[in-house]
Amino acid sequence: MEELETILLAKVIAGDRSAFAEMVAPATPRLMATAIRMLGSRSEAEDALQDSLASLWVTRHRLDPNRPIEPMLTTIVLNKCRDRMRQRKAAFFIRFAAEPVTETVSADTPSPETQTADRETLTKTRQAISALPVKLKEALVLVAIDGRSQSEAATLLNASEKAIETRIYRARKILKEKLQLE
Repeated sequence: MEELETILLAKVIAGDRSAFAEMVAPATPRLMATAIRMLGSRSEAEDALQDSLASLWVTRHRLDPNRPIEPMLTTIVLNKCRDRMRQRKAAFFIRFAAEPVTETVSADTPSPETQTADRETLTKTRQAISALPVKLKEALVLVAIDGRSQSEAATLLNASEKAIETRIYRARKILKEKLQLE
């Protein structure tokens, strides 16, 4: 662990809010991207990330000064995303939510027909990813989308590298089948 991170962590444990902001700032964009990919909604991802940071701040006294902070933050964000997905599923089940939340992404300059086709493909892909079992979705998002190594994903998800490899294979196979059928 870097010396600066160790110093910041000691200050955070002591209750220094500016040190906390400085410590989490480098990881925030990557964590936000992970949350968006897990939840499929920027606003839900922002809430999950904010909840994660608040949770970390409240439990800062339990931080280990000898362990890097980013893997811990990633784990907290994944847990908050799981919580939100469970809440969404429960709300959908009891009909409080009519459909899963999705966002559309606008294209730059292609023709309107291409834009429509691209949006439909993206929406179908996002929906297919959202429908994946959580374990498969987490592995896929961390490795294939966020660009983390299988080893890092295995550590974050408390699984073996072989298990991560298998989960990614299964996720891709399910996505390929779903997207080819539609």
